Amino acid sequence: MFKNKRAARRVVSWVIALLVAAGFAGVAAAMRVSPMVVEMSSTGSGAVARIEVQNLNQANLPFETRVTRIDYDDKGEMVETPADGDFLVFPPQGMLTPGARQVVRLQWAGPADLASSRGYYVSVNQLPVQLTPGAEQSPAAQVQVVYHMKALVVVAPPGASPKVEVVSAKPVTILPPPPPGAPGAKPAAAVAAAAPATPPVPGVEVTVRNTGARYAMMAGATWTIEGKDTAGKPLTVTLTQDDLNRSVGVGYLAALTGRRTFQVPTGTAFGPGPIKVRFGK
Repeated sequence: MFKNKRAARRVVSWVIALLVAAGFAGVAAAMRVSPMVVEMSSTGSGAVARIEVQNLNQANLPFETRVTRIDYDDKGEMVETPADGDFLVFPPQGMLTPGARQVVRLQWAGPADLASSRGYYVSVNQLPVQLTPGAEQSPAAQVQVVYHMKALVVVAPPGASPKVEVVSAKPVTILPPPPPGAPGAKPAAAVAAAAPATPPVPGVEVTVRNTGARYAMMAGATWTIEGKDTAGKPLTVTLTQDDLNRSVGVGYLAALTGRRTFQVPTGTAFGPGPIKVRFGK
């Protein structure tokens, strides 16, 4: 039994971290957030957008919103910085009855003359419910499962366009993670120490950079990968948007200095020779 509120909060935070690490997106057991990707403009009618939150739980859902700006460091790791002041969000918080929906309005409050696009996360956070006196003594009340979901919001100046280049491409072997929530799935620490749940698959590691003033969604294009297989014969693999969504998500690539490395399964192994990657509609 938890001795104080601080201990209970630690458990709530642990549950949030576990759910985010497991890759929950779009729909969780308690709520739905849609859309999960929002594209906005720094001026005009595109400077306003909407996100809908729906309560799928059988109890009331108190929530709040938070905004963070996302960037990537030199190692390609995402860095989030609080940026609530860049948007007017209404309502910033609310209470949804079971089955109810709430439209959250986003209005760009940053500079209209952006030099390049910016990426943000708008987080919808379920708030812990205040326990009634004496309820904290019940074993069922010792852990509150709260959900934390993020929508990607990108804001670009009118007329801006991406300029994506392939920096490198090489064959790799990819170990797919077990599907989140799959029967028999173990915590991340246990999975790392156990035998692989799924066999490794051949793939290609592609590093790209964007020097344009607008972000790029790399899963929005079709990838054509050309090279030679392990026997030295010509090999061409085409990855559709559905293929890429499964392996890289939306593949967000920031403007101007954006640089990311993606590993994509190819089904057939490429040999050690040169590999060419083209992006198309």
